[in-house]
Amino acid sequence: MNTSTENPLRAGLDDERLAPASAIVIFGASGDLTRRKLVPALYHLQLARMLAPGSAIVGFARKESSHDEFRKEQREATAQFSRSKPVDAEAWASFEPSLSYVHGTFDEPAAYARLREHLESVDATFGTRGNRLFYFATPPEFFSVIAKQLKAAGLIAEASDRGRFTRVIVEKPFGTNLESSRALDRALHEVIDESQIYRIDHYLGKEAVQNVLAFRFGNAIFEPLWRREYIDHVQITVAEEIGIEGRGKFYEGAGATRDIIQNHLFQLLMLVAMEPPSAFDADAVRDEKVKVLRALRPMHRDRIAELTARGQYGRGTLGGGLLPAYREEKDVHPDSRTETYAAMRVEIENWRWQGVPFYVRTGKRLTRRVSEIAVRFRGIPVALFGRSQAETAPNELVLRIQPDEGITLRFAAKQPGSHMLLRDVNMDFRYGATWGRTSADAYERLILDALLGDATLFARDDEVDEAWRYVSPIIDAWNEMPAPSFPNYAAGTWGPASAEALVERDGRRWRRP
Repeated sequence: MNTSTENPLRAGLDDERLAPASAIVIFGASGDLTRRKLVPALYHLQLARMLAPGSAIVGFARKESSHDEFRKEQREATAQFSRSKPVDAEAWASFEPSLSYVHGTFDEPAAYARLREHLESVDATFGTRGNRLFYFATPPEFFSVIAKQLKAAGLIAEASDRGRFTRVIVEKPFGTNLESSRALDRALHEVIDESQIYRIDHYLGKEAVQNVLAFRFGNAIFEPLWRREYIDHVQITVAEEIGIEGRGKFYEGAGATRDIIQNHLFQLLMLVAMEPPSAFDADAVRDEKVKVLRALRPMHRDRIAELTARGQYGRGTLGGGLLPAYREEKDVHPDSRTETYAAMRVEIENWRWQGVPFYVRTGKRLTRRVSEIAVRFRGIPVALFGRSQAETAPNELVLRIQPDEGITLRFAAKQPGSHMLLRDVNMDFRYGATWGRTSADAYERLILDALLGDATLFARDDEVDEAWRYVSPIIDAWNEMPAPSFPNYAAGTWGPASAEALVERDGRRWRRP
């Protein structure tokens, strides 16, 4: 077997982890997620020799298609979206026979009978031995429908069955509020055990996100300072240049808070704030993560307007081009109240973080695409070196998630010369420069983990529940408040004035990445 040094496609993947032979069934196989992410990820896993030779990929969707048509479509998609171009002809010739297709609607029992018959044939041909990974790449309203049909067709093995496994990957959004999330959990748990459910958040598959854990718990330098005595505040930003990219129908029912804060952004919050786990395994890590959400100080209704900010982009310019307002996007209501920007001041009530504010923000059509965690340390008590030291900024540690993955530490240093003059300088670590190779796509890592039964980087039911328990009252309060004066920020800027006021009220300012 090649080592990671010999095969750069293994970057971010453990050489010792080989996925067992299994049938991977993708529901919603005609959709963009399958074309852009899932099949290219599976192709790369085989290219990196991380899939067992007997693995098979079965697409399931309403679209009429044959095996050959499905294979052709996926080859074209992989050629377009693969992280390694061009597609290796020999590798694809080996991969292509593992692709097949079953046509049917999600609520059609006969379609699941055809699927079962096909999977029995796959078992005999490929040697998948009844192992199943079902990927629900569909809107959430179909999750419980598909699960029930799979159960009725006898396609879900019990969690206690040691001879074969059944696992289900569920895409976000997992519900739209606390009530719908709990209802979805109940529906899934009627037919499948929690240990078999893998709620995917692709942010957790990113190398830079996993490096937050490595940085904190793999080094002795910063962890002793990772507490209220030394940290002034934390800023977590997930900013996007793009708009809604033709997803008006979806975004009108979601908004920035449901789309990003409740999942991606809170995942980053948990990794920054969690206590050291007793071991690096699924239960230990997720136990500590959920404790963070349980320790969040609830926002009293009369303070929500003070502790949150929301916005919606209007017309603006970026890169010399004129950008439309959100209300001018396709499938968006002309008087929409949906927020495309959201910011919050969050507090964690425990011994480590009491009194340290966490400022979180996300938005569409902002100045630049960037996801980062900025940890601002407390200032020095006395400016021993005079005015030049007083003019330096407090120490700051920035963990960059995307697009320029890395870590930067800002501190004061003496500049050359005969006088003691201090200036801010940076120590900078960049993934690309250090490792000299492209990291594996997040979906590669997460699909491989699910095949191996490693749920460490997937959300557990109590984790999702706690996130909605915090966010749902805020959304409900917004819906009952007077309508904001949308649009309230121009496309190509850093967001609304109310977001600036949220931080400046505490005598602080947002970072400009």
